[in-house]
Amino acid sequence: MKNENVVKFRHINSIEGYSYLALLFIAMPMKYFLDIPLAVKVVGMIHGILFILFCLLLVKAWQEAKWSFKDNILFFIASLVPFGTFFTKAKIKTYE
Repeated sequence: MKNENVVKFRHINSIEGYSYLALLFIAMPMKYFLDIPLAVKVVGMIHGILFILFCLLLVKAWQEAKWSFKDNILFFIASLVPFGTFFTKAKIKTYE
């Protein structure tokens, strides 16, 4: 049986990663090179909401799957690095 919160966490992990990349590589260049600051406001708000959801689901999945504190820290730190969340997908899948 799959851990429901781990599956949700795996999905939000990917979505949050894509939103971070959109913020860094689409919205920020639009703000600084094309003088469209609204792009960062909109994408930044979406990314912020997704990051909060990511953190909440990280705690829930950690409690449900009972993975180590080290893995929990790894998943969190990976979310702060561009492309980091995509390298943790396989590790998260092992806890499902």
